[in-house]
Amino acid sequence: MIRQHRTKIVATLGPASSTPKTIEALFRKGVDVFRLNFSHGEQDDHQQRYEIIRDLEKRLDRPTGVLADLQGPKLRVGTFVQGSVDLKPRQAFRLDLDEEPGDRRRVTLPHKEIFEALRKGSELLLDDGRIRLKVSKCGPDFAETKVVTGGVLSDRKGVNVPGAVLPLTPITKKDRADLRFALDLGVDWIALSFVQRPEDIAEARQLVAGRSAIMAKLEKPAALDHLNEIVELCDGIMVARGDLGVEMPPEDVPVLQKRILRACRKIGRPVVVATQMLESMVHAPTPTRAEASDVATAVYDGADAVMLSAETAAGEYPVEAAAIMDRIIGRVEQDPLYWKIMEAERVEPEATAADAISAAARQVAHTLSATGIVTYTSSGSTTLRIARERPDVPIMGLTPNLATARRLAVVWGVRSIHTADARSFPDMERKACTAALTYKFADSGARIVITAGVPFGTPGTTNILRIARIGKE
Repeated sequence: MIRQHRTKIVATLGPASSTPKTIEALFRKGVDVFRLNFSHGEQDDHQQRYEIIRDLEKRLDRPTGVLADLQGPKLRVGTFVQGSVDLKPRQAFRLDLDEEPGDRRRVTLPHKEIFEALRKGSELLLDDGRIRLKVSKCGPDFAETKVVTGGVLSDRKGVNVPGAVLPLTPITKKDRADLRFALDLGVDWIALSFVQRPEDIAEARQLVAGRSAIMAKLEKPAALDHLNEIVELCDGIMVARGDLGVEMPPEDVPVLQKRILRACRKIGRPVVVATQMLESMVHAPTPTRAEASDVATAVYDGADAVMLSAETAAGEYPVEAAAIMDRIIGRVEQDPLYWKIMEAERVEPEATAADAISAAARQVAHTLSATGIVTYTSSGSTTLRIARERPDVPIMGLTPNLATARRLAVVWGVRSIHTADARSFPDMERKACTAALTYKFADSGARIVITAGVPFGTPGTTNILRIARIGKE
């Protein structure tokens, strides 16, 4: 299938999108990567969805990415005798480790780690920031607070501690079980929630052991203090604006989004912009104009992918949401201003053969009006370098590694193809031209630019650039 968009679409599967018919419809409307959200649903549900995706992938001959999103350490208060309480501004309210159901004076907060991080004057945000508490006194097992912003607080609502680095691993006991299950399924990406420090990525690396790529979700302000190190250590980044927006002033989130995207572009890490992109489409057949502008802004900023969450997982119009996102992306990518921005934001290549070849491939393709760039890759690094250049022609990534082809599905502008590696220069050119014709990447007589590494099949050896005319020996 021909995709017109370069910016990819990630769609979350859930109760509204679990049938083969709906998943295929999402794919045909432009979805490139499917997200399995382990914060919801049972493992059996995710397995069924995964099997549907793989059947579809085989039938339509298009490597498709599957992203397993781990829940991470969800911090929540306990329960109340009456199910909820109405907290008034300036009233006292205690948080402690007592497991008894709470009332309007106190409630359980079963997380010792939070008490360890609190200080007098610290703020706590409850229920996605709707309720704000300020600590007046605290100890290793309690916190006395004053209600700054009141409201109704019900059972098991979430807790955020802005400005604090909590001594928590982002991988809980539940996450470890879900991670083993997802890796055994064969998912292509693991999304790690609530990353705070570079050490969090290192821990995940040990557990994943090379069986999947790792995507760090940036939703804690503390992570931004180590942004460059985290980007360097992971394989991809997700800008998870929901929790990030709870713990930070809303006016800071767009600025940080741009900062994160630029950090990722600089070293060629794919980046997904997520959360509330077309939120109104959970219940409405069309988005608001502001939501359309939000998606467009992420595309103008150079995101590799934009993500649908509740819109496709639990919404009333999942297929329509994917179709409209595809239309927004397509409209932006037709704008001459978009390509001027891509040109202005282009990163200077490093003094390596691989970077030099990638930069040259983009320039040669543009100068010769080539139809596209074909890359041979084993690990994906060659194709990622080309994508970082944001060429104004499509990219076809040929790889003998099916896992690499699937992981590249999230990368800007890349149509990944699983095929045998080249054995010689003539074979390299022949396979590239055949693939370009077979997958309608280019017509007979068109020129393509080919990049590869010699010796063939050796990861990280991009050192060859070739110009070929399809149908011409």
